[in-house]
Amino acid sequence: MKTYDNIVFREALSADIDAIAELEKVCFKDPWSRAAIRDEIDKNPMSLYMVAEDTDIKQVIGYAGLWQIFDEGNITNIAVDPKRRREGIGDRLVGELVRNSMERGMISFTLEVRVSNSPAISLYERHGFEIAGIRPGYYGDGEDAYIMWLYTEERIINERRKIHHAGGGVQL
Repeated sequence: MKTYDNIVFREALSADIDAIAELEKVCFKDPWSRAAIRDEIDKNPMSLYMVAEDTDIKQVIGYAGLWQIFDEGNITNIAVDPKRRREGIGDRLVGELVRNSMERGMISFTLEVRVSNSPAISLYERHGFEIAGIRPGYYGDGEDAYIMWLYTEERIINERRKIHHAGGGVQL
């Protein structure tokens, strides 16, 4: 695994929109448009996008984004330049996105991932995500998606309190 001396993980800026749009094109079969990415970064107050920037070459080499819905984060996309995969950048992006989101009050996270995308599924499982269901035909080409969830400790405690207060008798 590569060290991160020359890679900065930071919140995405308007100046990153073109680089993110290019990553979309090389990483996904059905990429988001530049306009959609611009709207997410510049206009959507409920979104959080992080980038991985290689400071040696001054280039965005990965990004991750989510939408905040109350105390939940719905992860929209995670992408790493194919030439830079297997360096731990995606792993760090997921970690930074979750950490930054928790600082904003999010306590659980969900995402959809192609059932055929074993590397991504393994990445999410390493971060504690679990498969919770399937969305049949979710992708434009008809492929199914796994629905994955990550529940933080705070979320689990809150759920146990709800059950206890409802008379479920769960001990805290």
